[in-house]
Amino acid sequence: MVFGDENITIPDGLVTDGLLIRPLLTTDVDLDYAAVMESKEFLRQWDQSSWPEDDFTLADNLKDLQRHEREHINRESFTFTVMNATETECLGCIYICPRTARWLTQAKTTPIGDADWENYEAAILFWIRQSRLTEGMDRKLLDILRPWLEQEWTFDGHLFLTNEQFEQQVSMFEDANLHLRIEVQLPKQLGKFRAYA
Repeated sequence: MVFGDENITIPDGLVTDGLLIRPLLTTDVDLDYAAVMESKEFLRQWDQSSWPEDDFTLADNLKDLQRHEREHINRESFTFTVMNATETECLGCIYICPRTARWLTQAKTTPIGDADWENYEAAILFWIRQSRLTEGMDRKLLDILRPWLEQEWTFDGHLFLTNEQFEQQVSMFEDANLHLRIEVQLPKQLGKFRAYA
């Protein structure tokens, strides 16, 4: 298991096709905040929550980044920022969570076919800032992530997770020939999450 294992090397990220992927740091707070607030309506649909609220502040964002950086260092979960090549614009974020994360252990899971939730170690979620969706950057990122996760990570299986109500990402996964494996119902959330592999 990758999470919590000090003997396993965690990839530093990668640079490809004008994108730079690296661990999210608290020093990214300004660029990350700009991307989050530009995309707040989209993110509320993606996350099926009220986050980020209209009054979400830079200080609130810093608290989030501090938590993500701490979890990354402690190998509890891994959060990567997606930047442009010069690191002057945050383009999105990638979250790599263990299936055993507290928020996922509360979920009701329904397998599709012979899939088994227990066979997947990691759930991958990601978003791209709203202004970049029209140029297909979310699909570009997916096409980068798939070989990176297969070749550079040593997970015992991973799934891409998105909410069924976020139709753009659902369509993108299906157009990329990913297959629905598990339906995931989280308490107090509208709609199911869909897990693809």
